[in-house]
Amino acid sequence: MKLSRRGAAALAIPFLLPARGRAQVFPSRPVRLFVPFPPAGSADFLARVVAEHMAGQLGQPFVVENRPGAGGNVGAGAVARGERDGHTIMLGNVGVLAVNRFLFRNLPFDADRDFAPIALLATVPSFVVVPPSLPVTTLAELIAYARARPRQLNYGSIGNGTSQHIASELFNAATGTELVHVIYRETSAANTDLMEGRVQVLFQSTAAVAELVRAGRMRALAITSAARMAAFPDVPTLRELGVDLVTEGWFGLVAPAGAPAEIVSTLERAAIAAVTAPAVSARLLTSGSVPQPLTGAEFARFVQAEVARMGPVLRAANVQAD
Repeated sequence: MKLSRRGAAALAIPFLLPARGRAQVFPSRPVRLFVPFPPAGSADFLARVVAEHMAGQLGQPFVVENRPGAGGNVGAGAVARGERDGHTIMLGNVGVLAVNRFLFRNLPFDADRDFAPIALLATVPSFVVVPPSLPVTTLAELIAYARARPRQLNYGSIGNGTSQHIASELFNAATGTELVHVIYRETSAANTDLMEGRVQVLFQSTAAVAELVRAGRMRALAITSAARMAAFPDVPTLRELGVDLVTEGWFGLVAPAGAPAEIVSTLERAAIAAVTAPAVSARLLTSGSVPQPLTGAEFARFVQAEVARMGPVLRAANVQAD
């Protein structure tokens, strides 16, 4: 059949449409990676290391934006209301995605409904650290020293409901100590005050204080993970020292719910490739983070298991954000 000149032109139209009329390759512009916590902590470090590698894979910058406040709830609320095309994502943690639902009465998001899991990235145990000036060299000595001075020793955290706050209160409950909570706006400020003796104890992520421990500016008495950390083999676990407590932070990427499945899959592949890359993995391990890549589906099941595990513990310890 012979086409008219007009008919041939009509068939050619789809091939002549400008690029903006076709499906765009993701990402088509910089990706905003929100970290709902202050800079200089384990979350910030992890986000920046992973973002750098993902940017190299996907060909667009990944811009890390710190949006701290209310145990991560401020930033998480902003992301939950953000654009749903994959160009806005968040580094979520145990607090935002699992624990805060038990601690806060009015959250600006629903962690199960408002986020699409991309991938779990890493777990981060905490050190129990004290200043070198404190006259204790073992965990048993710290417990005895604190019991003899109820409400005279302080511990620091970056807010109610954070992993530091929860771990410290669980430690109080497990050991019969009465360490007093002092809130800081930033991890670095808490670290400085510990080194200068204004607070006496921190349950601080290994990633945030690894170099300070190595330099002797803090004394690590124990680690909160189930097993010793290869990078710090001389630091015993709490359980080894008679305190039946395991508490680890963890971090994973999420997108606002409703982001297209194929875009979430693209981000998942890039995130897992990042944390399994030898250079990235080595940097994370040296800093105190342990790469634990899980797919989005696996991450979703992991979060629900954490919710089921932590809920009864938090209720029994009566840990509240306000």
